[in-house]
Amino acid sequence: MMFVRPATFFLALILTVSPMAGLPLLAEEVEFSDISGDPDNPRRHLRVENPADLTPKDAEAIYAELLAGMAAGYGLNEAAAASDYSDWPRYNTAPYRSATHGQRFINNYANATAQAYGLFEDAGVLPVGSILAKDSFTVTSDGIVQPGPLFLMEKMSAGFSYVTGDWRYSMIMPDGSLFGETRGDNDERVDYCIGCHLAASVQGFDHIFLVPEAFRPVAP
Repeated sequence: MMFVRPATFFLALILTVSPMAGLPLLAEEVEFSDISGDPDNPRRHLRVENPADLTPKDAEAIYAELLAGMAAGYGLNEAAAASDYSDWPRYNTAPYRSATHGQRFINNYANATAQAYGLFEDAGVLPVGSILAKDSFTVTSDGIVQPGPLFLMEKMSAGFSYVTGDWRYSMIMPDGSLFGETRGDNDERVDYCIGCHLAASVQGFDHIFLVPEAFRPVAP
């Protein structure tokens, strides 16, 4: 399976010890299931073969160790959101494992334009300029912890793409390289995003998936 290893300085940032009972943060290769298809033209997110089960507390502690290094790696990409997203509001209380994102642990951020995202079922149609960011990391049952891609959704001007609801999907790897972008470089690599998010639009949402209720901040 294809995996883009982070830059050398980035590896150094993540070689540490997790707060989770001695679990090492290792820059090693993670095994992915063949169910995802060709890594250069996948049918879905590359699926982690043996994901770990974590408590929210342990997932949050691991994320706290990883975040600075992850943000530095993504920030090597020229997209402003790749550098800025970690300063935006986060709409989940702890990382949670997402089956639709290949069994990785993910977090949900949104820029100021997309602040209605925090209304969840009542978010409505988000305005042009909205950007949603999901960073990700992998924890396997045999103790490998590794940063994953940064997934971005940006609401473009009307007419950008009817089938996507004018959303542009991008995937940025941990070393800042662009894996693919809707109507951009390697757009075939992120085509599967369109079909998956269409399911959300059928449910009445603006092509967006909502944070699970158990991980939503408590309303003031």
